[in-house]
Amino acid sequence: MKQFNVPNIYRSSLVSAIKNKRKQDDKLKKDFSPTLLDLGPVQFYLARHFGFCYGVENAIEIAFTTIDENPGKRIFLLSEMIHNPQVNADLQAKGVQFLQDTNGKQLIPFDTLSADDIVLIPAFGTTLQIESVLREKGIHIENYNTTCPFVEKVWNRSEQIASRGYSIVVHGKPRHEETRATFSHASSKTPTIVVNDMAEAIELGKYITGEKRSEDFYEKFKGRFSPGFDIDKDLSRIGVVNQTTQLASDTQAIADYLKSIMKKKYNLDESRLNEHFADTRDTLCYATYDNQTAAAGLLEIHGDLAVVIGGYNSSNTSHLVELCESKLPTYFINSPDKIISKNEIINCNWRTKEEKHFFEFIPSKEPVKILVTSGASCPDALVEDVIEKIASFFFVSEKLEGIEKEYMEA
Repeated sequence: MKQFNVPNIYRSSLVSAIKNKRKQDDKLKKDFSPTLLDLGPVQFYLARHFGFCYGVENAIEIAFTTIDENPGKRIFLLSEMIHNPQVNADLQAKGVQFLQDTNGKQLIPFDTLSADDIVLIPAFGTTLQIESVLREKGIHIENYNTTCPFVEKVWNRSEQIASRGYSIVVHGKPRHEETRATFSHASSKTPTIVVNDMAEAIELGKYITGEKRSEDFYEKFKGRFSPGFDIDKDLSRIGVVNQTTQLASDTQAIADYLKSIMKKKYNLDESRLNEHFADTRDTLCYATYDNQTAAAGLLEIHGDLAVVIGGYNSSNTSHLVELCESKLPTYFINSPDKIISKNEIINCNWRTKEEKHFFEFIPSKEPVKILVTSGASCPDALVEDVIEKIASFFFVSEKLEGIEKEYMEA
C-alpha cells in the first residue's frame, strides 16, 4: 500500500513500532487480538487496528503539499478536511479558510471566490451541485480533490445499480458530509432516499408494503428523497449502499430487512430476488471494517474501562464508542487535555455530543486494565499522549520507552 508523507507531528514512535511489528507478524491481518502494554499497576490493551486510514493520510498529504507549493495563494477548504479538531486547527493556522461548516452552513460565500483561488475538496467528497459552482468560477478542483477512494467506490456502486433500473436506499447520517455527497451522486442517476437507522428502514418498509399511506411518506421522509420521487413506483426495485463509516452490522441488518420486505411483497424466492432487490454487497471501507473488528477483539479482554480517542463529529469514532460502551465503562475524548487527573475526565456523549465531567473514572485497584482505540481520523501522536498521561498518574511513564525499544528491536 502507498506510503504517505504525513507531518511528523501526527506520528508516534511508540505506536509506529507496535503497528510495524504487528503488521510484520500478521501480514494477512487475521489476528485481531489487542497489544498489551504492561506497565505494572496499569495495563493498556491497544486495539489491533486504529488511527489514520488510507483516505485520511491521502487527504492530509494533499492538503499540506498544496500549502507548501502555493505560497501567497488563497487556499480554502470546502469544509473540515477530516473529522479531527487538531488537524483542522493546524490547517487553519497555516492560513487555510473553511467555506462551510461540517453541516453545510456557508461560512464564506462562493461569490467571493475567483479562478486564482485553490479549493480543497475534503475526504468525504462533495455534491455535484457544489462541484458545478466551483467549476463555473474556473476553479480546478480536480487538482485538489482529496475524496477518499472508498467513498468514490460507493458512488460507482450506486451508478452500477442505477444503470440496472434500481432505486437506491442510502444508509447514512442525513446531515453528514459524506452522506450528502453520496445522495447527490446517486440521485443524479436514479431515485434515491436516505435512511438513518433500522427504525427508519422499518418505517420505509411499511410504505413499501402499503401498511402506511403513500401520501404520508413525503412528510415522514421530508428532505431525504430525490426530486420527483414517486413512492408508488420508485420503491419497487431497490438496492442499499452505505455511508462508509457506519456500523457494518447495522447496514447488513437494514439490507436484510428490506430484502425480506421485498420477498414478502412480491412473493419471491432466492432465484427471483434480483427482480426487486439488488445484490449490492457491503460498501463499508476496509479501515472501518478493520477498526470495528479490532474493537470486537479488544472487547474480549475483561477490562475495567475503555478510552476512545477521536473527533466528536467523527462517525466511525462514534461507532467505536458505541461498541465499547455496550460492554464496559467507556470514555470518549478528543484530546489528552480532557483527562484532568487520575480522578477526573471530561467525557463526550457520542449521541448528543455533550461533554460531562466524570469522577473516580479509574478504579482503585491494581492492575487497572484500560482498553484503548481511536478513530480513522485520529493521529497516533494523540493516542501516545493519552497513554503517557494516564501512565504518569501511576508514575510508570518511563516504562513506555522500554516497550518501544522492545518492539523496534523485535
